[in-house]
Amino acid sequence: MRTPTRTASQAKPITRTALRKLVGQLPESELVAAHRYLCYLRDEGGPWLRALKDAPLDDEPSTTEEDAAADKAWQEYLEGKAISAEEAKRKLLA
Repeated sequence: MRTPTRTASQAKPITRTALRKLVGQLPESELVAAHRYLCYLRDEGGPWLRALKDAPLDDEPSTTEEDAAADKAWQEYLEGKAISAEEAKRKLLA
């Protein structure tokens, strides 16, 4: 039996516990589909991520200096000289 869809004003807040219970009630034959959809929501469903994916490519040309700085930074990364974001934050906020 299918549960009728509720409007936003009628709906109770959905909890992870309620979702786990619902997943536990799914037939084995639907687990792959449920997994795919949940992965989609986790990885691509957020509005901010959709906005980034839909944003136009940056086609503004870079300068020679910007290219040189990017090349230098990439080389430092390859040589293991990169620092973590947390370390950079500590250094900048110190």
